[in-house]
Amino acid sequence: QVQLVESGGGLVQAGGSLRLSCAASGRTFSSYTIGWFRQAPGKEREFVAAIRWNGANTYYKDSVKGRFTISRDNAKSTVYLQMNSLKPEDTAVYYCAAGVTSWSNTSPGGYNYWGQGTQVTVSS
Repeated sequence: QVQLVESGGGLVQAGGSLRLSCAASGRTFSSYTIGWFRQAPGKEREFVAAIRWNGANTYYKDSVKGRFTISRDNAKSTVYLQMNSLKPEDTAVYYCAAGVTSWSNTSPGGYNYWGQGTQVTVSS
């Protein structure tokens, strides 16, 4: 069992940066692939980025490559999503999720545990 809590969302102007954090509790956190997803109003939840249990591999949605960076610190049971050069189309609720799955799995169904989400709003 893993409990996830996201933080770090907020309102930022286009071109700005935010760093999201996903803090986990549970002794097996380091075993899980962690993914970040987002959901904008009226849209389906979509994959953003994922990282392998040991941090050795990462995978990104094409539209965030070069702007977002996912990382993890297993000693702190925390995963980060550094978001730079933000665009209005990045506005959404961002969720982190944990699963015993491939680090390239982009399907929400592949992840077993979810946080409550944090709002990111990018103004133009």
